[in-house]
Amino acid sequence: MPAPARRATRAVLLEDDTELLNDVLLPGLADYGFSVVGVDTAAALYETLRAQTFDIVVLDVGLPDADGFSVAQAVRALLSDIGIIMLTGHGEPADQVRGLRQGADAYLVKPVHIDVLAATLHSLMRRLSGRGAPAPAKRWQYDISDWCMVSPQGLTVLLTRTEHRVVARLASSLGELVTREQLVAVVADNVHDFDPHRIEMVIHRLRRKVRTQSGKSLPLTSVHGKGYVLGDEAVAE
Repeated sequence: MPAPARRATRAVLLEDDTELLNDVLLPGLADYGFSVVGVDTAAALYETLRAQTFDIVVLDVGLPDADGFSVAQAVRALLSDIGIIMLTGHGEPADQVRGLRQGADAYLVKPVHIDVLAATLHSLMRRLSGRGAPAPAKRWQYDISDWCMVSPQGLTVLLTRTEHRVVARLASSLGELVTREQLVAVVADNVHDFDPHRIEMVIHRLRRKVRTQSGKSLPLTSVHGKGYVLGDEAVAE
């Protein structure tokens, strides 16, 4: 069921590849509901951390002005409660062990898919906030404040911005018909220029994503020519 709004996770991302930072990582994480600030040097990271409060730091190991391992160690010494995720082009176990020993909570090998990075941020934030992994339930849970759905088996499916808007509207009328026009209204900036068939594509991708990530079918029923009805009961496979 929909939950009360929760503050978006705030992260600062240190990546010296500005094209990757600005064109892929920042918009990709924003699309999953994270509030992210990007910097491209260790010096800029320290300045940003002094000026603002963040939940998580994501940093590249290979930096132009510092060693990423040393940066992780310094950040951990300064901010003991902050989450740290390290990105690297090298996946050797020794490097991973070194990163974790020097303060990192997670260590991802580049190129990292934005879905994996978003899921890692989400999982780490749950640990930091003391919420832990979602407990298995007999029904689907739509945690709109946390931009995710949880299957009856306790598996989490993260939502992009468009998916979040669609699921939020469907979950607000659980068990009731939500028309395509109502879904268009929450997705489109201009309903007159929006192709309503795009809603069908969003629903198709959402169903496929849920099936792939949870192994279960989303309890979403299509009503021909009208719209969709979202339920919360597990679907018999």
